[in-house]
Amino acid sequence: MDYSFDFHAISQHGAPLLKGLVTTVQLTLAANVVGLTLGFGIALLLLSRWAALRTPAMLFVEFFRCTPAIVQVIWIFYCVPILFDVYFDALTMGVLALGLNLAAFNAEAYRAAIQTVPREQLDAGIALGLNPLQRILHIVLPSAVRTSIPVLITNGIGTFQQSALVALVAVEDLMYVGKSLATETYRPIETFTVIALVYFAVSFPVSQLVEYLQRRRGPVAH
Repeated sequence: MDYSFDFHAISQHGAPLLKGLVTTVQLTLAANVVGLTLGFGIALLLLSRWAALRTPAMLFVEFFRCTPAIVQVIWIFYCVPILFDVYFDALTMGVLALGLNLAAFNAEAYRAAIQTVPREQLDAGIALGLNPLQRILHIVLPSAVRTSIPVLITNGIGTFQQSALVALVAVEDLMYVGKSLATETYRPIETFTVIALVYFAVSFPVSQLVEYLQRRRGPVAH
């Protein structure tokens, strides 16, 4: 291979890369807030006894689980403004796209965890006079979160990695900055190697945390 590696050009652009990484982290954290909160609500609907509530939730989950994330991102960016006359900045649209995708996967994790909540705990809540909402907040939610934490963290890592897709719609995240830098410096190998290492450096410690939690808690619901 007749190629001379030169990472010096990349090291001179550390500030833009760092800014892109900050955008990626902000996007990931915001999407996780959406995915964690909305996912729990959808999980409750999936377990509803009423088909009018259960069916739309099931369709939502299956749509986002069974279509490519890149199609979802592009559709939300370009179709939502046209169909619903709703316009947000690019970062907000990225949060919406990734958050909805994550909510679908988190909903399944929550649903499986909720089904493991012992019936005795719910009966105790009824005996204490807790209404349905109080039972959800004080019994179901804490137990479901504890059980599903490893899966939720794993899903969160996936969202961090999938956030690179928003570069296609001009969100100035780490991947977008990397693409611009590769074009500017004519060093695509060095640039995308650095980008890959940054994603790895963030994801690997979190994946080790998941493995640690799984060893501590034993098998988790999927």
